[in-house]
Amino acid sequence: MENEKSLADAVKKTNLTPKAIISQKYGNKACYKVEEVQESSEKGCPGLAIPQKGPCRYRCILQLPEITIESGIFKRKKDAEKSAAEMAIEKLGIQISTDSRTPQEASDLLVERLTYLFSNEFLSSDPPHPLSGHLRAALGREGDLCGLVPLSVMAVYDSRLNNLCKCINPKVESNPFLVIPLIMGAASRLPELVATSEGQLSIWRKNLYPPEVIESLVDQQSGAPQSNLVEAIHIPCSQEKAIELVILDISSTGYYLDVIAKKLDLTDAAKVLISRAIGKASSETRLYFAAHQSYLIEPSSDHTNAKEALHSEVSLNARASYLSSQDIYGDAILASIGFTWRSKDLFYEDVSVQSYYRMLINKIPSGIYKLSREAVLTAEFPLAFTTRTNWRGSLPRDVLFTFCRQHRLSEPVFSSISTPLKAVSESPGSSKKLKVTDSSEEDTERASGGAISTDARESVESAVSYQCEIKIFSRSQDLIIECSPKDSFKKQNDSIQNTSFKIISWLNMYFKDLDLPSEKLNSTANDLDVQFSHENFLKEFVLSRSIHTVHHTETEGVKFLEPNTMSMLNTMPEQGVQSLNIEGPDSGVFPSNGSLLCISYSVFLVTEGEHMKENLESNPEFEFEIGVGAVIPHLEAAVTLMSIGQSACFKMELPPKEFILAAAVNSARTLSLLSSKSCCLEYSIRLLQVTEPLEDRMEQALFSPPLSKQRVEYAVQHIKESGATTLVDFGCGSGSLLDSLLNYPTALEKIVGVDISQKSLGRAAKILHSKLSNNIGINSAILYDGSITDFDSRLCGFDIGTCLEVIEHMEEEQACLFGDVVLSYFCPKVLIVSTPNYEYNVILQKSSPPSQEEDPDEKTQSQSCKFRNHDHKFEWTREQFNHWATELAAKHNYSVEFSGVGGSADLEPGFASQIAVFRRICPPQGEDLSKNADTEHHYQVIWEWSSSTSSS
Repeated sequence: MENEKSLADAVKKTNLTPKAIISQKYGNKACYKVEEVQESSEKGCPGLAIPQKGPCRYRCILQLPEITIESGIFKRKKDAEKSAAEMAIEKLGIQISTDSRTPQEASDLLVERLTYLFSNEFLSSDPPHPLSGHLRAALGREGDLCGLVPLSVMAVYDSRLNNLCKCINPKVESNPFLVIPLIMGAASRLPELVATSEGQLSIWRKNLYPPEVIESLVDQQSGAPQSNLVEAIHIPCSQEKAIELVILDISSTGYYLDVIAKKLDLTDAAKVLISRAIGKASSETRLYFAAHQSYLIEPSSDHTNAKEALHSEVSLNARASYLSSQDIYGDAILASIGFTWRSKDLFYEDVSVQSYYRMLINKIPSGIYKLSREAVLTAEFPLAFTTRTNWRGSLPRDVLFTFCRQHRLSEPVFSSISTPLKAVSESPGSSKKLKVTDSSEEDTERASGGAISTDARESVESAVSYQCEIKIFSRSQDLIIECSPKDSFKKQNDSIQNTSFKIISWLNMYFKDLDLPSEKLNSTANDLDVQFSHENFLKEFVLSRSIHTVHHTETEGVKFLEPNTMSMLNTMPEQGVQSLNIEGPDSGVFPSNGSLLCISYSVFLVTEGEHMKENLESNPEFEFEIGVGAVIPHLEAAVTLMSIGQSACFKMELPPKEFILAAAVNSARTLSLLSSKSCCLEYSIRLLQVTEPLEDRMEQALFSPPLSKQRVEYAVQHIKESGATTLVDFGCGSGSLLDSLLNYPTALEKIVGVDISQKSLGRAAKILHSKLSNNIGINSAILYDGSITDFDSRLCGFDIGTCLEVIEHMEEEQACLFGDVVLSYFCPKVLIVSTPNYEYNVILQKSSPPSQEEDPDEKTQSQSCKFRNHDHKFEWTREQFNHWATELAAKHNYSVEFSGVGGSADLEPGFASQIAVFRRICPPQGEDLSKNADTEHHYQVIWEWSSSTSSS
């Protein structure tokens, strides 16, 4: 264990992965073979002749000249390869030291490397080195430029040369252009081989290459010259100037850096500097910009003073610097072009305006998630991590890794702490979190990315709980962010994903509002168990404020369509939705929180009067979980009012310009429409499919009719028998009970619903409105927006109150407060409360039909049952529910009787859904009535219907 820890620490300090260390030592002689390991299914059917496959795992075999290594079994291929490399490093005793070379030794090796790079052997090497492509192209330059290679190319395209320069001057890590004077110093020690000229950032070989080498290069370039037009982006230094598309005319016989130099108004490619690769390490997308005299300073000179002189000479290009995470001055060209390891031919691809804005939004958490879903104008990073089964797009851990890579931070450091469980919980179902008893043995596994062998995980998973700590460091190893939640999970991956989710949620909040007051930033960090260094955090993201604030305000000059130009029917101003129109027959199948929806949609940019319209984004099948903020609120508000098969169209104001242009394929036309100063977005959606929440699927698999319908029928029967004329439904949601009441003859004259979800209330209003016009008995219906723990005098003295499957969505303290408020202040004659019976979950979960898309980990049942819904804050046993209800009734002068639906009171484990019916023993005293009658209106009327108004 100690050896593994020291190995991990050593690897971390070198900033090299285990695979990179093996590659440095063995190169192409190291061969990785990954094979699938098909595990048998533990939950198969005994005696079944058909092979039963379990989850797919991976093992890696690493073949080296001295030894062959076989890794353990892992879920992911890259974890298996990493493990094999680590095992090889340990078994072969490869010494990893961060101080293996002195600056003088590195300087000598730099001279040796330069000698090799200008050798005959290197120029004709196979496979070709990317730098050899530049050497070949330089030999094709005309006149005095023939053979001259820009020093910036040497600095960028040879990693070994770059690493040696870091040993000489560690500041190269933060400023890679410091490599240039170091190369010039090494070249001065090779006067017979290479030369550089003072005042020029070029290097060349003094003696000509042998004729046979030149002839081989000519043979490779035989054929008529070809011209290729490549799209690139010009990024002006001034943020007041817009980026623009430029065309690079690249000749097959010319040097592409000469073409870029002309676009930058430079006379020579030697004056072009090249940034790091943007995006993936294998990417050839880079920024090109003008070099200045300050880059010719000697290695021993004061570079700080030179940098200050450069800054006074030319301004920092904030947009280019932000994209590349390094200082770039003056105008810049963003292009995807260069020589690669794959071929001797020049690689190139277009970089469009859309590509630029996609790179820009890929620097922020919500943008990373949107791009992973290919839904820039529709998707949002969810507000909760529920289950991997319902999650779509990149998982939180992957989003976090991408974010760190995009901002050139060190990879997140994961520390997973596993604690043996001696007890599951004192009272099952009373808390979502595991109760962990103190143990003297704690196994802390530390690994970048949290990888752990499958065998090790599965052998202990059912007996331990996991907590995860994540730390994020800068490249210089300054701590920026730390997250150490106290939440415990039964699976290691759940703890990793949830901690990653908290960090991403906090970062997402920051990037959405870069002007957020520091007090708010601190309080939200505390809420999410995040600690951060203000100084280091602001230092790393100093450019974010200027870049994203500019793009967020770029749409301020656009005049949105005036409300009077739209149909205001079905307008939902609180969600920013205008002109909502729903078409198609009502199928009666509506989505609810936790449902997995599939929609088709298109997003258009439209101008006033719809004279011009541009399709920005379309998707024939788009899935998301409702109720967790996985899509923009405008779309979720609309889709909750729809049933399967219906279509809807609505308009909304423009999001920031960066998102519009990241979605737009035709950027020229889109920019033209935006300049019209009167436009908005129009969404056209169709609800294709609704997969009910796990709770509903479990209930439907075991009960017919479904448990939800049995609860409603139970309440309706009591309402009919009571002869009540007034009813209030606490937590009415989408109005399923109120809707069902209209199907039966009752004595009800007034019905009221209360809920905190305006989206659910909107759907309830739609359903009730369509039915009430044909109903004879009901005279009045009202829907209120408000919390059922708040008092509102308008709900006092109703005949009957209902609260079906609501209290478990609240904290236990809030559920107790609800009981006190209702029975002490509202004082209904009868109150019906239902909630899940936790003891019945073992039966429900065994009957739950498995989903083909479920992650194997999600199918694994632990020794204790899960809650029926991820949103449940608690689930009570029969004893706990009876205790709560009995105390509540005695406290407020009510009687209570217990019943339920699904199952039987005479058979264990009782009813699936337990019900308490409270009955008032005697009316409130006159003093209490007057107290409750005081005007206290804490609820907002969302919708109101009256038979007299309707008939008139």
